Amino acid sequence: MTTSDTISLFLKDEAATIRLGEDLALALKAGDCLALSGDLGAGKSSLARAILRAMADDAGLEVPSPTFTLVQSYDLRIAVSHFDLYRLGDPAELTELGFDEALQNGICLVEWPEMAESELPAQRITLTLAHERSGRRATIKAVGAQNTRIHRVLAIRDFLDGAGYPEARRRFLTGDASLRAYEAIYPQAGNRRIILMDWPPLAEGPPVLDGKPYPKVAHLAENAYPFVAIADTLRKDGFAAPEVYKVDYNKGILLIEDLGSEGVLDTHGQPVIERYRESVACLVRLHALKFPQDIPVGKGHIHHIPDFDRTAMKMEVRLVLDWHLPWKRQGAPATEAERAEYLAIWDALIDELATAEKNLLLRDFHSPNIIWREHQSGIRKIGLIDFQDAMIGPTAYDLASIVQDARVTIEPDLFRQLMDDYLRLRRAQRGFDEAGFMKAWAIMSAQRNCKLAGLWVRLLQRDGKPGYLKHMPRTLSYLNVALEHETLAPLRDWCARAGIGQSES
Repeated sequence: MTTSDTISLFLKDEAATIRLGEDLALALKAGDCLALSGDLGAGKSSLARAILRAMADDAGLEVPSPTFTLVQSYDLRIAVSHFDLYRLGDPAELTELGFDEALQNGICLVEWPEMAESELPAQRITLTLAHERSGRRATIKAVGAQNTRIHRVLAIRDFLDGAGYPEARRRFLTGDASLRAYEAIYPQAGNRRIILMDWPPLAEGPPVLDGKPYPKVAHLAENAYPFVAIADTLRKDGFAAPEVYKVDYNKGILLIEDLGSEGVLDTHGQPVIERYRESVACLVRLHALKFPQDIPVGKGHIHHIPDFDRTAMKMEVRLVLDWHLPWKRQGAPATEAERAEYLAIWDALIDELATAEKNLLLRDFHSPNIIWREHQSGIRKIGLIDFQDAMIGPTAYDLASIVQDARVTIEPDLFRQLMDDYLRLRRAQRGFDEAGFMKAWAIMSAQRNCKLAGLWVRLLQRDGKPGYLKHMPRTLSYLNVALEHETLAPLRDWCARAGIGQSES
């Protein structure tokens, strides 16, 4: 690497070219233009083909040369248009080929960009291939976020090399509402895949309370130590959490066990009753344990599981004030009187939790984070993932998460079945205070759904992720269920006056 914006790589053979294509397929996003330069036979088409096949997750994908058609389009995870401009008569013809629309909606791979350089976006990625000895030299230039993404995927490739997987095949798996992303790693042909968690370090955001950014106030994990500590402890207690094979704490890259791909929803995206009931039974077992709050992890590091304290609870429920109400009111903020009353109500509700049963709460125990393991037994049927933000707090929180799944509607009959299952199993345990638990459940359900009602709007307006807004009606319906408890009467009245209710869309 010669400068921060120029990357130079020696590709010793065709396999190395294919691996670079796989890496770039993970770095490219909609709106990116990758300009591929080089002499005839330098490998431009080979690299473009590798990118397209990786994007399609299909090693046999037909990738015809667009030499004569000039453009070939692919409807993949992200739409990709493959341009070959060698026979372009006039640079202005690029517009007629639909380049601008293709770039707006997806990725453009452009061979022979020199034929229309004036028509290509200024902020593009340029990749030049040249013959060198028995291989090729790839020189990549990019700026800003594009440069950062490319450096990141290449750093992950270096990590895989160091972990003993120099020829591993990489495929996009998923991203979540946070900035973590996941890859499927196939070490060798025929080997079972493993999972790579890509968790890049982030600069601290602006202070939101007492000089601290939101993640610190809300106790959101900022590095891999919490995930590894909690995963190891859950495994020791017999739960199905991923084994961590390799981790770079500084870079935020982990190789972890693949627990499977089957979830708790059916092929139509609806809850499978048996799987939800087993999930609740697993939760009962977890709540019967005394989870340590301080866990040794790594070399000389102790992870202290944070308490779900008043500050964190109130920071989350503020999302209703800061995001939901202005969205509902076409930008008009909550009044000072509304804010003061709402936060005072929550202070009183949090006081009610002083005697609530407390233990480890996984924080997001719902369908996206539960793996169904058909051929296992007992609690090992339930694979647990995405618990890095776990805290010590009211156990009722995780029950609210699963019986009021934020991502799929839990109909009243199933809700009652799951609640009955949990309470029946807990009654068999000594010292279970059912009335106190149900009060805590109502408060935690309301707290979680108030947070989500604001979070969906924040994901839309701040992060440009409109897809989460579809969950809003369900969230408000769940909130109404929680508000039926007598302890929440003040919050119920406040929501009614603020116009927050089930009929919103």
